[in-house]
Amino acid sequence: MNFKGVSDKYKINSFDYLILGVDIGATNTRSGIFGINDGKLKLLCYSKARSGKLISLISLINWAVDYAEKNFKFSLKKACIGIAGIVSKERNYAEMTNLNLKLNKRFLLKNTKLKEILLVNDFEAIGYGINILPSDSLIPIKKSDKIAKAPAVVIGAGTGLGKTALLYNSELRCYIPMPSEAGHSDFAAQTKEEIELINFIKRREKVQNVSYEDVLSGKGLSRIYAFLNSKGLKSAAYAKEINKAKSKPELISKYRKIDATCKKTFELFAQAYAKFARNCAIDAMPYGGIYIAGGIAPKNIGIFNKNFVKTFEDNKKMKDVLRKIPIYMISNENAGLLGAAFAGVKLK
Repeated sequence: MNFKGVSDKYKINSFDYLILGVDIGATNTRSGIFGINDGKLKLLCYSKARSGKLISLISLINWAVDYAEKNFKFSLKKACIGIAGIVSKERNYAEMTNLNLKLNKRFLLKNTKLKEILLVNDFEAIGYGINILPSDSLIPIKKSDKIAKAPAVVIGAGTGLGKTALLYNSELRCYIPMPSEAGHSDFAAQTKEEIELINFIKRREKVQNVSYEDVLSGKGLSRIYAFLNSKGLKSAAYAKEINKAKSKPELISKYRKIDATCKKTFELFAQAYAKFARNCAIDAMPYGGIYIAGGIAPKNIGIFNKNFVKTFEDNKKMKDVLRKIPIYMISNENAGLLGAAFAGVKLK
């Protein structure tokens, strides 16, 4: 673990206390120490590592505590941890969906110097982050007038697929995200090609149900690519390289603009993405906006084009409603980390 300072323009004695924010995604783990002054956060130092190489969260926490004492002369007593998985109702236990990692609050408190730990879902953390993200971290995908304090939605495809609805809390004066595992809801095929894709995945992986995450994720890109290859649409120049690669999604993305199969893969992916966003919009009526997070979007922003917007608005009865909902892409990769720290401040 190696923390790096992000700013020299602060006075340590001006903070009320410090808090440790941690965002454990299926791919990357981000952690940071924040200074808190009158409820406002200042990121003091930051670290990023591969989640698959995270041997012990206890080691990470103890490193952060020692770092704070040595460099900031502060006792670090509180942490908020966002995790890509299901968090218990009591927020004392969490288990990752795509990695073999389990968190027990009592065990963590017993084996570290922390006095308070809050566990939240990773998309809850991103939802809290919406409260403090700077405007330059939001790229407009679909412009419309956002209504202040109206419900909002965060969705995002990466290693998995996440979703949370945000409701404004007047007492706390911020958005509060609702826990959700909507990424595991059934994929709703509407076209012959989508039905063929579902049947392909069922046969190939010997499953009875196909979820949105099975399509809208890194593995989902690989599944769509394999499906298109099975239909005879093959990448003459790049098929061997992609099929042998350990990380197929990265190469499919790399060749998206120059290879027919990769291009078609992303067309189907974007179509499914727009439909998932539409379903979430109809469910939550988010006049406060839809925010697209996840690792795939920033690297492939071109797929969020006119066709994406057209598909999103394509509903017989709700078209006028959908037209009024703005869509943004979150470009700040630390949204979940910022949100975890914000949640740690707001929630007692």
